[in-house]
Amino acid sequence: MVNRHFGVVTVALIFVSFLSAAVERVRAAETSKPEAQQSGKVLEVLQAGSYTYVHLDTGKEKVWLAGPTSQVKPGERVVFLPGMPMTGFESKTLGRTFDLVYFVGSIDREGAEPAKGALPPGHPQAAPGAGGTVAGKMDFSKITKPAGGRTVAEIFQEKNQLSGRKISVRGKVVKFSAEIMGKNWIHLKDGTVKEGGDDLTITTKAEAKVGDTVLVRGVVVTEKDFGSGYHYAVIIEDAQITVE
Repeated sequence: MVNRHFGVVTVALIFVSFLSAAVERVRAAETSKPEAQQSGKVLEVLQAGSYTYVHLDTGKEKVWLAGPTSQVKPGERVVFLPGMPMTGFESKTLGRTFDLVYFVGSIDREGAEPAKGALPPGHPQAAPGAGGTVAGKMDFSKITKPAGGRTVAEIFQEKNQLSGRKISVRGKVVKFSAEIMGKNWIHLKDGTVKEGGDDLTITTKAEAKVGDTVLVRGVVVTEKDFGSGYHYAVIIEDAQITVE
């Protein structure tokens, strides 16, 4: 009798475990669905360097978006993917603080093809720093690894071991985007990653120009997820920048 009772309990526990696992799989599938494209009517447009700020009426609420340069106009309808919210964001270029602004990969007229250089709907690598000043071909032959530091290639190769550690790296600025989510974004190369490979992304309060040779000191952060597709396998955060 005891054995039969034990068997019934065991079967029940197995069933509950199976059901729980099935529910988790369904939840995971639901949360992995691509984010739905949203739309709204443009109320106001502000141009700020390589970025456009758009005040939008979605029909449910009025929101501010910020994205790469767009030529949309008040009265037009636009589409966008959900972006990263930033509260109390100050744009020094505009001399204005936004209570809430969403940084998005692109802001496109409804029914039109995504603008050249903008990220198409559903793009998996939308990231802060899209837009900004970008370099052409560069010569990295005179770039040397700093004493006790790393090259860009070594940082990518050793990212797991370096995670959380403060390191130094030298390279040339190949892209610079200012005042995005309260930070400046530098993309760095030193010639150690093969042509067409990734550049190293750095956040900082400092400024630099495309083409500058800089010494970077900052903390390595891996698998940094800002949400809404803003993801980096490796990034150097809050770095000190010395222009050489």
